[in-house]
Amino acid sequence: MLAVVCPGQGSQTPGMLAPWLELPGVPALLASFSEAAGLDLVAHGTTSDADTIRDTAVAQPLIVASSLLALRVILDGREAADVVDVTAGHSVGEVAAAAVAGVLDDAGAVALVTRRAQAMAKAAAAAPSGMSAVVGGDAAEVTAAIEAAGLWPANVNGAGQTVAGGSPDGLAALAENAPARARVIPLQVAGAFHTPFMDAARDEFEPVATSWPAHDPQVTFLADVDGRPHGDAATTMRTIAGQVTAPVRWDLVMDELAARGVTAVLELAPGGVLTGLAKRALKGVELVAVKSPDDVEAARDLVARHSIAASNIVPNGAQA
Repeated sequence: MLAVVCPGQGSQTPGMLAPWLELPGVPALLASFSEAAGLDLVAHGTTSDADTIRDTAVAQPLIVASSLLALRVILDGREAADVVDVTAGHSVGEVAAAAVAGVLDDAGAVALVTRRAQAMAKAAAAAPSGMSAVVGGDAAEVTAAIEAAGLWPANVNGAGQTVAGGSPDGLAALAENAPARARVIPLQVAGAFHTPFMDAARDEFEPVATSWPAHDPQVTFLADVDGRPHGDAATTMRTIAGQVTAPVRWDLVMDELAARGVTAVLELAPGGVLTGLAKRALKGVELVAVKSPDDVEAARDLVARHSIAASNIVPNGAQA
């Protein structure tokens, strides 16, 4: 059983789209994504520096566009529903996963995430805030330390990693009073995403998301707020909107993947973070992270060997 997962903010790197643009069809696809976003994603993916693409308003559409162009290259004309058994995305990656599931079309996903990014960037600029990763330590003690510092557990990632979000003073207090056997690592992000600091962003984005053209999932879509499947368009879009302020529970997503008997996880570009978590939490599951076109053949091989959906397709296109 094949899971396709989509990475979140912070996975972008300067120049990451340059090698993809050498592939047939990719320049036109990326041009359509740029038009949808109202941004020059070609420039941001090839020549923009790290500070430029760290900007939330740029990073989010750039990441979603990267994931979806990698998906289309890997599938080579096939529909995701024909080869993907289950999908999920971490934070902003959930918008890309919604496109994998068929809830959104690709250009619509890029356009929608641009609206999300703009709302979140505006909220982040309204008050100083940030995030720090807490790696290691006892889970209960980590949660207690985060709460004692006046912060929120914004991402519960599993595999011994929790991300705290909140005020600069709270983050400083957490660093000074780190839980036993844990490291506190400041993250280079613009604000405290998935916390009440994003209330204004949710207020702005929710009516946009819930009125956006959407379809019922064609692939099982696991929401990162609870790790559970959401089976209709309206519920999925409400979940995507609410996720702006709700904690990302990637630990529950991985628990659900394990419970479903997933045998392989394919992380779309710019991959690496989620397969790193899965390596520690999903023992025995085969993993491929797509970082560049060099990983496409490994991704296609993984799909061929693990996709239950693909095995149910007979040559004439009918369901077996």
